[in-house]
Amino acid sequence: MLRIKDPKLSVPFYVDNFGFTLIHKYDFPQWKFSLYFLATLSEEERSALPEVGTPASEQLLWSMKGVCLELTHNHGTEDDPDFKVSSGNVEPLRGFGHLAVMTPDVYAASAELEQQRGVKFQKRPDEGKMKGLAFALDPDGYWVEIIRRSAESCTASNGGSAGGSGTVSNKFTYAQTMLRIKDPAKSLHFYRDLLGMTLLRQVDLGVGTDWGFSLFFLAHLSDEELASNPPPADIRSPEASEYINCMFGPVLELTHNHGTEDQPDFKYYNGNDEGPGQVRGFGHTGFLCDDLEAACASLESSGVAFKKKPQEGNMRGLAFAYDPDNYWVEIIQRKGIAML
Repeated sequence: MLRIKDPKLSVPFYVDNFGFTLIHKYDFPQWKFSLYFLATLSEEERSALPEVGTPASEQLLWSMKGVCLELTHNHGTEDDPDFKVSSGNVEPLRGFGHLAVMTPDVYAASAELEQQRGVKFQKRPDEGKMKGLAFALDPDGYWVEIIRRSAESCTASNGGSAGGSGTVSNKFTYAQTMLRIKDPAKSLHFYRDLLGMTLLRQVDLGVGTDWGFSLFFLAHLSDEELASNPPPADIRSPEASEYINCMFGPVLELTHNHGTEDQPDFKYYNGNDEGPGQVRGFGHTGFLCDDLEAACASLESSGVAFKKKPQEGNMRGLAFAYDPDNYWVEIIQRKGIAML
């Protein structure tokens, strides 16, 4: 979830530029905010999409197998000239890093976005040390990484696909959500061992240097996906990289800057705290489950702390846990939320 200033700018930005589809919307006038849920869908999914804002679209949202992007608009911010969000990439408010989309040709896509659509860029494909990838800026200054989709995904089954297997006709697909983490041992235990995600790939760069970092890529794969198209056993292999680059659905990318785990006072900004000098932006990740009460009880028995338990607050059918870096993790009953 990302907080936005003006939905009239942010929703079309993702829909028109990156091929997202608005699948559902909530308006809560009593609490003065609205939620917009977007996803990149296969042709088959788009053809069967119900009308937005209906019970059918709400049912789709809380039962879909794929991953959506949630945009939160607090009413009135669009008219506040001083309103801004934290992108998560500027000290001392670093934490959330970026969203990412995949496309077959990063160079051509970036040129079209900038020259024909007026999208601003933090980094173009040929700038910086890492060539072949780009970072666009959305209307609130959040970074959107643009990375290359494997050519294999155009003809082969997609590992971990949220949209089925076969040809990917989408120009863009939602590829990543990136969070910076302090200690990978703790974060992997949380996301892999407690939330059931699969670690698909690990990249270690600059080991032994003062700039070294590691990247961990995780996703939820169904039993059917694990059986029909299992990920490579060697998570550091080129095959692991190719596996992710053939996926239709996104991964969670965890970025660890080496040495932070040994600094007792080190911490990242979770995007939600409102202390002196803090500006909110990124809100949370979210996971559906079949039995909310049982899932939360299991997490709590494993020592996980909660911001909100299922029976607290105005919304039932959801909870908010804290991950090891204090990021909020929403846990939602698969049938959906209910209001008091």
